[in-house]
Amino acid sequence: MSDAYVFDTGPLSHFAEAGWLKILQALAGDRLVLIPEVVRTEVSEATHLYPFLTQILDADWIKTDRSDDVELIVAHARYTARLASGRKNLGECGVLALAEVRHQIAIIDDRVAREAGEEYGVEIKGTLALMCDGIRQGMLTVPLVSRIADDLLATEYRLPLRPGQFESWARDEGWI
Repeated sequence: MSDAYVFDTGPLSHFAEAGWLKILQALAGDRLVLIPEVVRTEVSEATHLYPFLTQILDADWIKTDRSDDVELIVAHARYTARLASGRKNLGECGVLALAEVRHQIAIIDDRVAREAGEEYGVEIKGTLALMCDGIRQGMLTVPLVSRIADDLLATEYRLPLRPGQFESWARDEGWI
């Protein structure tokens, strides 16, 4: 199932807050979309503060992987030792472990987590890259993705650009 996407909490929560969660569903297409149990827990525990997160829990296209085999536990422990601080970054650890062990694609925007996963051969894609794929495939337009990026920035999502800069940034990066 190497074409499945394993999403981190950050992309899902910020897309939900900005009102663009369905874009992620469209970009996933026929791919299986997974979250590890730890991401579901992070989202669930925050719904009382951020009710918009219930969209993630209610989305029938997002499946929770509750696997607990030894290989997955070992990979999760390795990422936890490197990335976690208390309960911080546990979602990234779960995503990277699941993507590594099951040979799936991790959807993570956090730079440090991305670097850790890449060291272990995890295929990683950020949300901007995912949306640029959508532009190249004719599913999305540059003006639409520019609006989405600006809306994500308004939710205080960390992206490597400022409002109004998506198109120039993506062209400079060679993504569109």
